[in-house]
Amino acid sequence: MSTQLIICVVVDDEPMALNLVEGYVKKTPFLALKNKCSSAIEAMEFLKRNPVDLLFLDIQMPDLSGIEFSKMLPKETRIIFTTAFDQYALEGFKVEALDYLLKPFDYAEFLAAANKANTWFELVKRKQKSFLSQEKEFLFVKSEYKQLRIKLADVLYFEGLKDYVKIWLNDNPKPVLTLTSLKSLEEELPETQFMRVHRSFIISLKNVEVIERSQIIINNKRITVSGQYKSKFLDFISNNSLNP
Repeated sequence: MSTQLIICVVVDDEPMALNLVEGYVKKTPFLALKNKCSSAIEAMEFLKRNPVDLLFLDIQMPDLSGIEFSKMLPKETRIIFTTAFDQYALEGFKVEALDYLLKPFDYAEFLAAANKANTWFELVKRKQKSFLSQEKEFLFVKSEYKQLRIKLADVLYFEGLKDYVKIWLNDNPKPVLTLTSLKSLEEELPETQFMRVHRSFIISLKNVEVIERSQIIINNKRITVSGQYKSKFLDFISNNSLNP
């Protein structure tokens, strides 16, 4: 389940339907209701000032239909259509709606659609994180009352030591010591370049020199691959091995 709330707006010209969906949103832990609107015009004005992740949007409304309104939305705002008319389903998917709820629907049906949206937002978030990680070339770390710029290409490995992390670098016999946790650091590192192999070690994959049984040798340092990280590391070896 997502740890980040999905910001929602409900749009429907029928008061009973509006209140029903409002109640469903409020009882769903990963959804946050920002507003409810009785027309697409009202919603359009609200969205000009407030960014929203997801609309629960009725289709057949006066002045401006949900389909017409959906074509005016920023691409970052996703839609789940709610309607009493099933003939609009094809049009709904043409505008890339995440789902289509046919009235009357119960909470189980609503939750299934909401979970589909949650999965979509999680996937987008992971892709964005992966892209940003791959682009990252350095980190600023606090050490001895200074912010040091550490080039990731120079890192051999990170070693956890209680509340501190030692950063071992190429051509530097002494590590940089910074007050942080290895877990926090792991979340900031590109997964394509670094891997945690032990409770106390994150290694630079490009600097692995020798693998001997369950040990990695980097710059004459032997680092043991512990059991909980072994499977992922073996996958890395397999994907980068020249099979005989």
